[in-house]
Amino acid sequence: MDPKDLRDLSISELKNKHKQYKEELFNLRFQNAIGQLGNSGRIKEVKKTIARVLTIITEKEMNFERVGAGR
Repeated sequence: MDPKDLRDLSISELKNKHKQYKEELFNLRFQNAIGQLGNSGRIKEVKKTIARVLTIITEKEMNFERVGAGR
């Protein structure tokens, strides 16, 4: 998923996406272990997407705290 699209999501939607990508990563690793994974590059792709989602969640939470503290 494109980082621009991820930034448009709310924190709860991002946490849901994180859960979905973690499940996909588990399934990909399982398929790889039993020799049924066709595209091993997808594992790296999903891991990077998970990192992007977590980074955006952290940025949004920090921004929320900063805005909330100013009131």
